[in-house]
Amino acid sequence: MTKRNIVVTPALPYANAPLHIGHLLEHTQAHIWYNFQKRRGHNCKFICGSDSHGTPIMLAARKKNISEEEFIKKVREGHIQDLNNFGIYFDNFSSTHTETHKKYMYEFYEKIKEAGAVESRVIDQLYSEKEGMFLPDRYIKGTCPKCKAEDQNGDNCDNCGATYSPMDMINPRSAESGETLVVRQSEHIFFKLNQYKDFLSEWLPHHVGKETYNKVKEWFSEDLRDWDISRDNPYFGFEVPDKPGKYFYVWADAPIGYISATAEHCQSSGEDVNDFWRNPKAEIYHFIGKDIVNFHTLFWPAFLKSAGYNLPNRVFVHGFLNTNNAKMSKSKGTSLNVKSYIKHLDPSYIRYYFATKLSSKPNDIEFNFDDFTQRVNSDLVGKLINLGSRGAQMLHKNFAGQCSQVDSEAAPLIKEAIAASEKVAELYEACEYSKVTTIVRELTDKANQYFDSLEPWKLVKTEPKRVQEVLTTILTLFRIYVIYLSPILPKLSQDTAELFQEDDYQWSDFDKTLSGKTLKPYKHLMKRIDKKQVEAIQQENQTQTSHKKNETKKSKNSKSSEPPSEITIDDFLKIDLRVAEIIEAKEVEGADKLLQLTLNVGEENTKNVFAGIKSAFSPEDLQGKLVAMVYNLKPRKMKFGWSEGMVLAAGPGGKDLFILSPSEGAKPGQKIK
Repeated sequence: MTKRNIVVTPALPYANAPLHIGHLLEHTQAHIWYNFQKRRGHNCKFICGSDSHGTPIMLAARKKNISEEEFIKKVREGHIQDLNNFGIYFDNFSSTHTETHKKYMYEFYEKIKEAGAVESRVIDQLYSEKEGMFLPDRYIKGTCPKCKAEDQNGDNCDNCGATYSPMDMINPRSAESGETLVVRQSEHIFFKLNQYKDFLSEWLPHHVGKETYNKVKEWFSEDLRDWDISRDNPYFGFEVPDKPGKYFYVWADAPIGYISATAEHCQSSGEDVNDFWRNPKAEIYHFIGKDIVNFHTLFWPAFLKSAGYNLPNRVFVHGFLNTNNAKMSKSKGTSLNVKSYIKHLDPSYIRYYFATKLSSKPNDIEFNFDDFTQRVNSDLVGKLINLGSRGAQMLHKNFAGQCSQVDSEAAPLIKEAIAASEKVAELYEACEYSKVTTIVRELTDKANQYFDSLEPWKLVKTEPKRVQEVLTTILTLFRIYVIYLSPILPKLSQDTAELFQEDDYQWSDFDKTLSGKTLKPYKHLMKRIDKKQVEAIQQENQTQTSHKKNETKKSKNSKSSEPPSEITIDDFLKIDLRVAEIIEAKEVEGADKLLQLTLNVGEENTKNVFAGIKSAFSPEDLQGKLVAMVYNLKPRKMKFGWSEGMVLAAGPGGKDLFILSPSEGAKPGQKIK
């Protein structure tokens, strides 16, 4: 087998916050693939680092009153510790804020200029006079220009799913301070992506999965847009050499970190980075989430092409990690805390669970503790680990841990297990981990059936030699299965090798004999998940979520306590407040907060209103209730239908919401004065 030079990378985690369980999904997926290639004997490098530039990091460091360098150093150390705790180690986990990285960033910039792929032009941007800076998309809130939903993000709408420029938003404001933003002009540097359209359309279908290609090719129905690769001062990053006061946009310099981190590793190992990034025979594999596909399948390949570097052999794309059918989110309190998990459970459990869900397709993965516990306890511990523990403990109890020849009648079982090696290897290569775990589970079932059918615990009294052979057979099969799962479960592989007094396994070790080997005394390789361990993690996660929500509520209350700006009587007279009667209220399918209200507004007229009051009221509570409503509010299209007004309520939110009701005697349709 030819030895391959391979670089494997997950996306660089952003250095502004601790890792969450979604990061672990991606890093585990990449680490399994790397681990498989290493055990096959290839020269494989596992490369990553902190994505260390950008406005969010600058602002986060300001809040802590420390330098950006100190801030990213602490975050990076925390990332490394968390990854190591889950058995994930890199050949180099670097940072994009290094001199090596700066050198490569400048090299790429010179190359794309030489290729005629750069131009400068003046654009309009949203500026915060309070902060003294242009705000990035994530720090802007406003009204969606498409559906008119309020309080939406600077680049996309949660309500209708539209994407847009912050400049197109209605009433854009700072997400931090609420300040109204102003428009200012600034010169920016653009990468002319359309220059690479023909190249990308040819390259894409051969280097991404079908689902990803079908999504990305939608961009090719028209010219590819120029990409703004610069940002204005103040900004934490590398200054553009020929543009004082301009800095490279974080997404322009982050992927180059794959090369600079490889270069740092090669410098310490005595290798040549060009053997991995410029040698046509070398291979590069990226593992990313589907939310950053455009950067890794459009901009990054175009950059590499212009600078004369190898292009990725494959970009593997995974889906979101969901809970309750929604993307895990720290801000929404639905994320699983990494530190809570590691405090209570073996990291091997979640590595195995992820593997049972992961394939080469970018499908979302639903995580719930019941399914997680069942798969680990039943499939991993109840079948595989139980097979090894029964065989090893009986061998020690009856034969001093000494292996013999295998049972001749079990030869087809062993032959079938060994014959699966090439299929399992193909599945690892294709990133089809769930199929690997299925094959091993099916093989393990057959081994357990063989073991149970012979009842060696009874047979040992009459046919001890046969039982020793049966136990040796069982342990031979167990050892093969562990080797097949070793890329997923490296700790189990090490512990099993120690039990058999062997070195940790390479892929080719599965067909070696155990005859004549003496096992060490058996120690538990894995234990079942206890319900109390899961409850402890859930409790800690809920506590942390409640704390964050309380902090958010305090922040909102503090903002709401500020006196509102004054209005004139003319402003007030524009609002038409009226009495309305709720003649029907019902839940809205797919909406967590909304109730759909049909309002009688007098003279046999009705209005349809979607109100975010579900947390405090059930539909039956509202039937026949008189309410105050904004009658002349401009109707807005929501994905559930048109909303034609607003019902007035008071309170901080949640269950503490109180609908404003007119006094007895008021009639539907009457104006409120």
